[in-house]
Formats: sequence, structure tokens, C-alpha cells
Amino acid sequence: MFVNQDHEGFKKRWGTSVGFEAHNWLLSEHTGTHTDAVIEYVPGGPSIDETPLEFYYGSAICLDVRHVRHPDWLTPEVLEGALAASGQDIRAGDIVLLFTGHGDRTFGTKEFIDTYTGLSRDGAIWLAERGVVNIGIDQLAIDHSDDLEFSGHMVCGEYGIVNTEVLTNLDLVVGKRFMFMGLPINFSGGTGSPIRAVAWFED
Repeated sequence: MFVNQDHEGFKKRWGTSVGFEAHNWLLSEHTGTHTDAVIEYVPGGPSIDETPLEFYYGSAICLDVRHVRHPDWLTPEVLEGALAASGQDIRAGDIVLLFTGHGDRTFGTKEFIDTYTGLSRDGAIWLAERGVVNIGIDQLAIDHSDDLEFSGHMVCGEYGIVNTEVLTNLDLVVGKRFMFMGLPINFSGGTGSPIRAVAWFED
């Protein structure tokens, strides 16, 4: 973060009695809690500004998969069990968040970056074929840390959907249906964007 102007500098420069402070930021599109566009993992795919806005907000559920840890994978069987336990259903157009607990357990350590569970290829397809438009997770990636084929991302590319990573506070929404809002900055040609993720409960 760079200070573009401070209060006193503004007043001195413009001869005013009131000053304004402003900052400049230098950051990656994939900083912190962020969402991806298909162009990140598929050359020529749609960028942030070419992706339907509805992929980044809408009806959502959060599945509890905390019992699955590296080296195990998030398979169709795991997802089916988590969905049944949640008492929810998956509807076409849904956003599905996966609560692994990995961020809560390891954020700030090397393990957070290096070692985590993730979607198997079949697990990602299981979600995509149910009409999910955005897969969210509370760790560095939706892919398993050992998966150098990046199967979760590749399935998103094949189905033309997106994913959201490094979410927090999923313990507050797990097992529930809610409105998810994780709107990206509308970068022209953007591969992703930091977001402020919000859950809204209508009741």
C-alpha cells in the first residue's frame, strides 16, 4: 500500500481547510479471498468481465467436509455424504462452498500452502453436472495439493464455471442455504479478483 495523498498534504496543495487521504494498492488478482475466471486456467477462456455476474452471487449451500484431510480427496462419495448430512439439495445455478476447516487449522503456517485435501476430478464433475456455477473452498485451491493436473480447475474450465478460494468463517454457514455474494472487481481481461464474501440469510 502506498500513500497517494494525506490530509495535510491535500490541504497544503489545494489551500483548503479540509484534507483527504487516499492510497494506492499493488496486489495480485488472486490475493486473499478471491474468485477466478476461466481464463486463469484455460487460455482464451472468458475473463472476469466476460463471465456472468450470476456466477458470483446467488443461492448457495455449504457442505461440511472437515472429516476429509490430506492425503484423502473430496470424491463424489464424500460430497454425496456431506450433502445428505446437510439436509440440503443442490439446484441448478447454485454456488456450493466446501468447509474443509483447513484454513482454520493451518492459516499462517507452511501447511496452509503446502498440504491440503481437494476435489478429485470425479468430485468436481459431480458438482458441475448438478449445475453448480461456482465452487468455493476455505483453502488455497479447490484442487488437492498433490494434484499437479489441477483437476478441479480443469473441470471448471470444461464446464465453463468458476471457483472461489481462501474463504473464511464457513463455520457460520455450514449446512445452511443462503444468498452468497462475492462480487469481483470488473477488471478488463481479468483472470480473477479479490472479493468481500458475504452470506445473507433472508429470514
